[in-house]
Amino acid sequence: MSQQHTIFVCTTCASAHRTKQPIKVSGGNRLLTQLKTLLQHWPLQNEFSIHPVDCMGVCDQDCAVALSAPAKNTYLLGNLPVDGDQLEPTATAVLEYASKFYNKPDGTVTYIQCPGLLRKKVLARIPPLPESPA
Repeated sequence: MSQQHTIFVCTTCASAHRTKQPIKVSGGNRLLTQLKTLLQHWPLQNEFSIHPVDCMGVCDQDCAVALSAPAKNTYLLGNLPVDGDQLEPTATAVLEYASKFYNKPDGTVTYIQCPGLLRKKVLARIPPLPESPA
């Protein structure tokens, strides 16, 4: 596929903004860093870009990521565990989810296809924009 696929990562998630406690690096930033590290050895590294987002508006559901591509459903995932030893398995599961998303013409990832760690983490599936009439 020649479409550009994107993983958006909320960098405000799990931060001082939510907890009102001093935090050096937000959970969202830690997840972003881990995803970028894993991306270097991922077979689909040239098919995806990873972009930080200041806020995705799901502050009660931190950490959050979204997967998007033209003509595909957009998925919003939240409540992603990023504390301690959960960070790398979460980032790995996000990339596994992204692989499944990439390989589907409409991006649909069913509950059964979803990596176990993420099965109850899908907050929304947003349909693609309708094609404009010619």
